[in-house]
Amino acid sequence: MTRILELRTEGPGLHEITAQVAQVVAEAARTTGLAEGLCTVFVRHTSASLVIQENADPSARRDLERWLERLVPEGDPLYTHTLEGPDDMPAHIKAALTACSLGIPVVEGRLALGTWQGVYLWEHRRRGGRREVVVHVGP
Repeated sequence: MTRILELRTEGPGLHEITAQVAQVVAEAARTTGLAEGLCTVFVRHTSASLVIQENADPSARRDLERWLERLVPEGDPLYTHTLEGPDDMPAHIKAALTACSLGIPVVEGRLALGTWQGVYLWEHRRRGGRREVVVHVGP
């Protein structure tokens, strides 16, 4: 079973999508009887990424966001890809350093995430926008 989530981001940062992904897994379990398998989550963009990260304390997310900003700052004079704005090339680098897809086991018809784990779309552009995330659930 495959579903495309259409998400809207208002700007940079970690945006939790665990509930939406879990809903697709629940639908797959209900309609196909799938109890064990794999959920693959894939972002269809080059300036956003996916991560599994702590979902309990927001300071962990803020620290990650700030760390990546320091690691890949805007305005590096070595960037040549600048036509789409000063945040575009850093966004591509940030996406390359993180992940465009995640594989999460499905156990007993549910995501096998740990207690404090959440699935996040990491928007790297300042303006945000419409993002598509493909969720595939299979044996």
